[in-house]
Amino acid sequence: MIKIYGIPNCDTIKKARKWLDSNSLEYEFHDYKKAGVPEKHLRQWVNENGWDTVLNKRGTTWRKLDDDLKDNIDEKSAIQVMLDNPSAIKRPVLEKGKILLIGFKEKEFETLL
Repeated sequence: MIKIYGIPNCDTIKKARKWLDSNSLEYEFHDYKKAGVPEKHLRQWVNENGWDTVLNKRGTTWRKLDDDLKDNIDEKSAIQVMLDNPSAIKRPVLEKGKILLIGFKEKEFETLL
């Protein structure tokens, strides 16, 4: 079963969900806004991909953070930022068995799903 994590009104989430729907792939959606971020999963994502891949430094949540925090970010502080601000996690995060995809790249979805 595919599980996709994100925020429902995110354009990238909408694209990923549309792609999954158009390819008749069933999935479960985990809404960060309603259900929070599962810390165990977040730590696993960071372990497998690195905090700098999981942390979204292009969004408004990142830009609003204190400059001192941004200038001195490390794995521990990045995880805390993402737990406190789920919007700071790159979207979508997709899990299917041992497959873990961070962000939506159509070619990756086609190849791995």
